Amino acid sequence: MAYLTTSDGTRIFYKDWGTGRPVVLSHGWPLNSDSWEAQQLFLAERGYRAIAHDRRGHGRSTQSLARQRDGHLRRRPRRPPGPPRPPGSDLVGFSTGGGEITRYIGRHGTARVAQAVLVAAVPPLMVRRDDNPDGVPVQVFDDLRSGSLADRSQLYKDLADGPFFNHPTQPVSQGVRDAFWLQSMAAGHRNAHESIAAFSATDFRADLARFDVPTLVIHGDADQVVPFEVGGKASAALVKDAELLVYPDAPHGLTDTHKQTLGEDLYAFLERYGK
Repeated sequence: MAYLTTSDGTRIFYKDWGTGRPVVLSHGWPLNSDSWEAQQLFLAERGYRAIAHDRRGHGRSTQSLARQRDGHLRRRPRRPPGPPRPPGSDLVGFSTGGGEITRYIGRHGTARVAQAVLVAAVPPLMVRRDDNPDGVPVQVFDDLRSGSLADRSQLYKDLADGPFFNHPTQPVSQGVRDAFWLQSMAAGHRNAHESIAAFSATDFRADLARFDVPTLVIHGDADQVVPFEVGGKASAALVKDAELLVYPDAPHGLTDTHKQTLGEDLYAFLERYGK
């Protein structure tokens, strides 16, 4: 198993598949790098070096009682795991992982980033507040926090059976729902609980303003976790010349419900701007 160790001693697990130009895949809450396997394999088989890591406190990475708030979105590994990253890597973030790569660009710029992709991502800002009146009511996130503390196993089952994969014509199998639950339970209890505040209340609008590389935004218009109007549509409007792909009737869990389409769209985008 492959790990890197950060400056504060946290061990970050990663998968490094294939050779070629690096594509770094950042996962959603409360999952881990396993959630990217379909796209990671798709890209690795087509000449890319696909790298996916487990966020701190999730999966096989170090779990601790350190706060998992917006500060941790600023303290990601400064380069993808493995050998030093050459110029021109591609960053792809799903859901909370979209916040991860957005905060990376906001902090470090795009000198070593070729392209960026936000998939059903949480930026620019999820929670409703005075300067974000169309956001999601804070009660939604309070209910997640309460559910996490009361019975997080059942919370993850309810998410898998309900809003995460809800799709009128492309229901996922019990196996996919079980995999969501298993990955979720592998996250540290405190880490997953604290992450709710990080993905819901972190304001990424200034970070999106620093995007100056080709950017693709992919979002389902039936997303019940990160609503399209709050997430993809708003992010695309804040990134200059961003390309927006809307998946009709698609739920939040695009990496599973639309895995073939998503792989093809990622590949086409990377090929179009990466040569």
